[in-house]
Amino acid sequence: MRSAILNRILPLLLFALFLNTASVSARTVNDEAGRKIAVPNHPHRLVCLAPSITETVYALGRGDDIVGITDYTKFPPEAKQKQSVGGVIDPSLEKVVSLQPDLVLAIADLNNRDVTQAIERLGLPVFVLDPHGLHDIYRSIKDIGEASDAQREATALVTKLQAREEAVRQRVSGKSKPEVFFLLWPDPITTAGRGAFITELIEVAGGKSMTVDLPNEWPRISFESVLSRQPEYLLLIRGSDVTLDVLRREGNWVRLKAVKNGMVIYADERILFPSPSIFDALEDLANQFHPVDSQRPPIAR
Repeated sequence: MRSAILNRILPLLLFALFLNTASVSARTVNDEAGRKIAVPNHPHRLVCLAPSITETVYALGRGDDIVGITDYTKFPPEAKQKQSVGGVIDPSLEKVVSLQPDLVLAIADLNNRDVTQAIERLGLPVFVLDPHGLHDIYRSIKDIGEASDAQREATALVTKLQAREEAVRQRVSGKSKPEVFFLLWPDPITTAGRGAFITELIEVAGGKSMTVDLPNEWPRISFESVLSRQPEYLLLIRGSDVTLDVLRREGNWVRLKAVKNGMVIYADERILFPSPSIFDALEDLANQFHPVDSQRPPIAR
C-alpha cells in the first residue's frame, strides 16, 4: 500500500522540485491571512479554489489564464469549460498539481486548510482570500489583481463597483426600510447575522435585516425566534428549493404573516458569492425593496 501511494505521489514531488528550480518567484505579496507569499512576476496558470474567485479573475480580464476551477462554478458561463479540480471543500491535490499552476487562489472560510497546506508543501504558492463584507470584496479584488499582476484592471473594476454601490445608496436614501428576514435554509433555520455580507447588502439596498443583532455570520435559530421578530418580508434565493409554496406546505411557516400573506422577495443567487456579480444582486434587491413606481416591494403570490 505504501509503495502504491509513493508511486502515485512521487511524480508530483518531482514536478514541484522542477517548478521551484525552473520558475523563481520574483516578488512577494501579502495575502489576506496575513502571510507573505512569493509569486511569479506574471503568473499565467491560475487555479481558483472557489467560484467567487473564478468570477473575479474573469472580471479582471484574466479568464484565459485560469487552468482550474471547482465544481458548481456558474459565472461567467464560459468558466464552466475549464477543468474542475473537485469540490471547494475537498479539491483533489493530484488534479491541482497536474495542472501545473504557478498560482493557486484560495478562500479562507471554504477551502480545507489541510489541502492548501499540502499544495504549499509541493512548492506551489497559495494566496488566501478572506472577504466578509463589501469593503472586503473590494479589498479581495485588489489583492487578486496584485497577486495575478492585474493591478490596473483591479483598480478600475473597484472604482466602477463603488460607483454602483453609491448609486444604490443615493436612490434609496431617505425611504422607508422594509423589515426583512433572510432565509438561507429552513431545517435547521439558517440565516445571515451580523458581519455577513448579505446582511450588509440588505441595508445598502434600503432594507432592514431582522437578524442584524445576531453575533454570528450564519447563525441557526429557532422558528419561535423568527416568529417573535415577525418580519414584513421574507427574503429567499431565487431558483433554490426553498420557495413560498414549499413554506406554505410546512405547518409552522404559515404562522408567519409574511408567508401567510405572500410577502416574499426573491434575491438572485449571486447574492451568495463575494464577487463582482454581487452588485447585480444588490441592484436587483434595491429595485424590489423600492420599485420606481412604488414605495413597497411587490407581493409574491
